Amino acid sequence: MTQHRQIHFAAHFPGVNQQTVWSHPEAGSQIEFESFRRFAQIAEAGFMDYVFLAEGLRLREQKGKLHELDVAGRPNTVGVLSALAAVTEHIGLVGTLSATFNEPADIARQLQTLNVLSNGRAGWNVVTTSNEFTGANFRRGFYLPLEERYPRAQAMVDAARRIWGTKPGDREHLVAEHGGLLDFETTGTVPSAPGEYPVFVQAGMSPQGRDFAVTNSDIIFSHYGGFEAARAFRADISERLAAKGRAADDLKVMPAMTIVLGDTEVEAKERALEIRRAQVSPQTAISYVEQVWGRDLSDYDPDGPLPTVEPIEAKAAEGWVNTYDDRFERVAKWRELAERENLSIRDIAVREYTRDEFVGTPEQVADTLIQAVDGRAADGFTLVGHLVPEGLKDIVERVIPILQERGAYRTEYPQNANLRELMDTTAAPLEQLEPAGTSA
Repeated sequence: MTQHRQIHFAAHFPGVNQQTVWSHPEAGSQIEFESFRRFAQIAEAGFMDYVFLAEGLRLREQKGKLHELDVAGRPNTVGVLSALAAVTEHIGLVGTLSATFNEPADIARQLQTLNVLSNGRAGWNVVTTSNEFTGANFRRGFYLPLEERYPRAQAMVDAARRIWGTKPGDREHLVAEHGGLLDFETTGTVPSAPGEYPVFVQAGMSPQGRDFAVTNSDIIFSHYGGFEAARAFRADISERLAAKGRAADDLKVMPAMTIVLGDTEVEAKERALEIRRAQVSPQTAISYVEQVWGRDLSDYDPDGPLPTVEPIEAKAAEGWVNTYDDRFERVAKWRELAERENLSIRDIAVREYTRDEFVGTPEQVADTLIQAVDGRAADGFTLVGHLVPEGLKDIVERVIPILQERGAYRTEYPQNANLRELMDTTAAPLEQLEPAGTSA
């Protein structure tokens, strides 16, 4: 049998983006625990490494109304993961928690409590928060300037590690920092053996984010952007790891990925387009182009032509941050494309506002996954379904068995393994690898 590198999968329960199609008759609740339970148990039946939840500290607003893609009433991330620890046995439990607005003693206690209760299955996706509307929830208000976000994140991670390594209640060895980016004083809180700490995940793609990841993290959550671009990203991460004295496999690269299956390639492509159209509602399409134009475009027909007015230098709506360096160049590109192919505002949004995806038959998708991991474009993927909680069921039932047959994926969980041990699955030596087939 051809030997392949072992593929890692995480299961992302989406929350604050257009990925999930809530209007679908099979869509479940974003609030009821049954959705989270069913989602986690499907992922565990597929022997995935971990469930991944986002965090929303404040609901976004557009023109004085709540943003249509945010979920009012979604339970606290650590609370959901703690409940999932009781109804799962093996799968990791990773939560996104802001290093900008949380405080070290509290976040260390929450995460280590989850880690102890789940027998070592906890993980922290460390994020920096850039928007001022989130800061309104907190005493300090506003938000940190760009140059302070990663230094504070580093200080938070360092503080958490120190707290986890200190005996609970030991006032002779206080963990403290006063002034600067942190101001706290605490003892250790939850007992743990040395080194039994939550796994660290990082989602930054910027140079600062990459440096933070190679310094601290076990997993980096990234974009894929195509095989060659992903290989270049992985190579850059490996170089940065070497500079820190770490091996390439010390940090797993797990890009976000949507998988759409069909009995034929044509059927899969038709289904993928249908899903994208459902994900980008008329309101979402207008919201998306507003971010680029920097102005209110609510009077425009989403199924009509692109606006003829020029972009302005302003935020389109509270809570959105325009990330495009040159919006005028992007608008010109869109106008040229729209004229050439007779595309509407929504057509453009459907093309632009979508995640990376693998589309094809189960066999084609399995080939593509193996090729990506064998080719060092990724170590695995963070899977995002378009339906909650059943969105990953097709992958578990139709793709994973093929990967198992080809020796590229585990057939059972290692006995009593914690999350860090799951992520350390031994890969085949590179010299033993053979081409994995063609991509879908």
